[in-house]
Order: sequence, then structure tokens, then C-alpha cells
Amino acid sequence: MTEQELQYRKELAEMLLSEGMDEIDLQMRPELGLLPAEAALTAELDIQFPEGLAPAPTLPDPNTITTDPLPKADVVAITWTVDEQSALADVLTPGFGRNTWTRYNRRFDQFYVPLIRHGAPSLQAHRLGSWCLTNIGQTSVLCFKSELHLNQDGIFDGVAPGVATLPVKDLFKQIIEEAQPQLVITVGTSGGVFKNHDLGDVVVTRAAKFHCQREFKNADFNHGQIFKSEWEVPRKHFKTAVGLMQKFADKLKEPPIEGPTVRHTGTPFKAPVYKPDIKQEGFSGIPEFHPIMTTDYFEYGTSKNKLDEVCLAVEMGDAVLGLVAQELGSDAPNWVAVRNLSDPQINGDLASAIGDAYAVWYYKKFGYWTSVMSALTTWAIVAGLK
Repeated sequence: MTEQELQYRKELAEMLLSEGMDEIDLQMRPELGLLPAEAALTAELDIQFPEGLAPAPTLPDPNTITTDPLPKADVVAITWTVDEQSALADVLTPGFGRNTWTRYNRRFDQFYVPLIRHGAPSLQAHRLGSWCLTNIGQTSVLCFKSELHLNQDGIFDGVAPGVATLPVKDLFKQIIEEAQPQLVITVGTSGGVFKNHDLGDVVVTRAAKFHCQREFKNADFNHGQIFKSEWEVPRKHFKTAVGLMQKFADKLKEPPIEGPTVRHTGTPFKAPVYKPDIKQEGFSGIPEFHPIMTTDYFEYGTSKNKLDEVCLAVEMGDAVLGLVAQELGSDAPNWVAVRNLSDPQINGDLASAIGDAYAVWYYKKFGYWTSVMSALTTWAIVAGLK
């Protein structure tokens, strides 16, 4: 990939990570009473959870001080984009939409601002993220939407090329120190790399690796190391979660277009029928600890680039958690990456510009509904902990 192509992919990443942000997102304390009612609500998804395991959110306190430490929780679920946060709220904090979540900017001015590039979304919003507590059975969950991101914030080192600041790593450590969770889940969108992994499927893995080509190309952590979390993911409620996903499978219907994947064939064209599923490493023919791959640019799987041989899916942040866990050593919580496929493997015979366009289109079209699937998978993992 040329430097020009990498720069374009970097710009795509920044655009997609900020997709859907509006004026409310930039406010530290939104006046919800002055907004349309729907601005504070979640979608009515009418999910029929098993008895005793429906998420039960805690009423956000509008008087909470934004610089206070995060509350303690058994599990932290961290997500990144507006679509991902909206889906997580609709599934895990029903009744409390993303605009009601408590804003959080502890140590933002004193520590983080010097590490963040000018123009980054976190500087515009002037915070690290927002959060909401919920319970699934007897397990408490801190749902957290990060405003920091590997692909948004880095300031290039003026001396050493391919090295940049990584404030999201410090945020991970701060969240873990304050919330003291037993488990951290990163949840959100990703690009599919396997031909038989469909739009809306969810991949689950306890492993992650970096594949950076721009500001982190020469970083110490970018040498192919696979970070692992050695614990057993509870699968007790996976079947239930897959059943709940089918209610929303019709939201994954594609228009009559030809070419995006090698499975798009026929005249007239007939779109594949997707039945979202959970694909976990160590099962269904997937090697154990097959990692998620984190890039510092927008990447996606194609039928030609063979990413399936090196990763389970591709995204832009999870390996940072693996790096943090390694640095924390015995003090690190268990962790797992839960990523929905917001775009399937793209036809590698397409010109790169066309492939880029299809991958971006898939995310914009299906980012929310595929994120509902990963939110349901997150529910299943938490429900199986106790």
C-alpha cells in the first residue's frame, strides 16, 4: 500500500470513528429537558431476555461530578463510536440513551490534553468518555464510551518517525484502576476477513495483535506479538444470544447491488440471507487464540489479502487493551474482544477505490444493527459469569 493510500485510509478511519456525532455529543452537561424526548431515550428493541437476566440500568445522576473516579463494577464494557454506543445503550441500559450517560473527564486537562493532537474529537468534547451502570443478574457492568482512540489522538514524535503518543492506553489503565473490574470487554464494529463470516456475525477472542503502518509503525509494541488473556469465556448463554439476534436479521438486508463480495453473484442479483451468529476462537474450526488485529488506518478483509490466516477480524483499538494487560501483569483483569462484522469480506478483484467505498458503505449502512449483535453477545458473556 502506498503512502498516499495509507493517508486516505487514515482519513477514512478518522471519519468513521466520528460518524454520527452531533452538537449534543460535544456538550459536557446536556440540558436533556430542553431536548426532544427521543434524545434521552433508547430504541424499543423489545428483547425477551431470560427471566432474571434482563439488564437493569442504574438511574444516571445528573449531579455527578465529571472529575469523580469511576464507580466500581464487576465488568467494564468499552465501546467507541456513536453507533456502537447507541446499540450498547439500547441493549444494556434500556431507557437511558447515550445522551443521559454520565460524562467523564477526570485528569483530562492535567494529564491527557498534552498527549492529544489538535482537532481530535476528545478535545472538542473536552472529556475522556461517558458511562452508565447496569446489572445483569448479580453482576454489575460499567458501560463506557471512550472519546479517546488509537486512530484519533496520536501526536507524532518529531524525532522518531512511526512513533506517537497513545493516550487511550493511559485511559484503559485509569478505568481499570478506578472500576477494579474482574473482566474488561471491548465491544464494537470490525471488518470481516473470512469468506464464510457474514454481515452481522460476532467474533469473540481472547487474543489481539497490532498491525500498524503509520504513526505507530515503529512503536515497540508493533512487532507481531499476540497478546493473550488466559481464561475461559462462558458460553452458557451464547445459544440464547444467537436466538435473540435473529429478531434483527431482517435489518441486514442489502439493496440489489453487485460485486461487494465473491458471494454476490447471479443475474438478477439475489442478496445473501444473513443469520447472525457468534464465532469464537477455539471453536468451529477457528484456532484457539486466533487474534483480533488492530491497525492505525482503516483496513478490511478481502478475498485476496488473506487476513483470515493472521486474524479473526480487523479493527482499530483492541490490542491496546492486550498491551495494557501485559504491562499490568498479575494485576490485570481478564479481557476479551467482542466485535460485530459491520462489513463482510470484500471482493479482492475490485479496484482498491471501489473496495474502500463498499467497506465504508457497509459500516455506514449497518454499523448500528450489527452493533446490536455484539451488545447481545456482551450480555451473554456477562450473564454466564455467575
